[in-house]
Amino acid sequence: MLHLNAFSSNFSRSCFDKYLNQFIFTMRRNRFLKNVLGFGHLSAVVCRTETAEQKPASTPVSTKTLREELIAAWVQSEKMTLTNVEQMPPELFTFRYTDEAMTFSEQWRHCIVFTCGQLAGRVGVTNPYEGVKLPVQMPKADVIKELKNLYAFVRKSIQTLSDEKLLANCDFAGDTIPVWRLFYAMENHIIHHRGQCIVYLRLMGIIPKGYYGW
Repeated sequence: MLHLNAFSSNFSRSCFDKYLNQFIFTMRRNRFLKNVLGFGHLSAVVCRTETAEQKPASTPVSTKTLREELIAAWVQSEKMTLTNVEQMPPELFTFRYTDEAMTFSEQWRHCIVFTCGQLAGRVGVTNPYEGVKLPVQMPKADVIKELKNLYAFVRKSIQTLSDEKLLANCDFAGDTIPVWRLFYAMENHIIHHRGQCIVYLRLMGIIPKGYYGW
């Protein structure tokens, strides 16, 4: 019983810390969405009955806050990405689950090339891989190095774009969206491939390290 109580106590503290971090991240995202779009997570999935006359429009968020929120999202993304990549043994970076699928290494190469190409083409920033052809299959050390370069490039782009450019519109996926939203679209694309890479780890018998946040 003493052992069980000790385990329960440690488990409770561990869970509390994890869920506290998750709560903090969620509240930051809710606050940001409310400031920018006028709603948070909860109000996004329920019917809003207020009319414009009943509830005034929210004050637009400042570009300073916008940059801080974008950078925070990309910093968290880098942590989660590197957590995934570092778990895969070097000899398994050429693993693919079918002949048609990308290898583990190719998944991340695709994220690097696609993200930089999209931001350069739609925002006008200089593509760090212009004229550079990354190897189709890269060893683990090179994947990690290039991913760190990618995230540094994105952060620098967010920090150096003018306010006018950050708020300007661009074409994306058959729609017109503000440039700041394009940065979230690119991060969502990485989330998609990171999810696939979690499956790669599972197929190799590796239990992915858990993480909380957005």
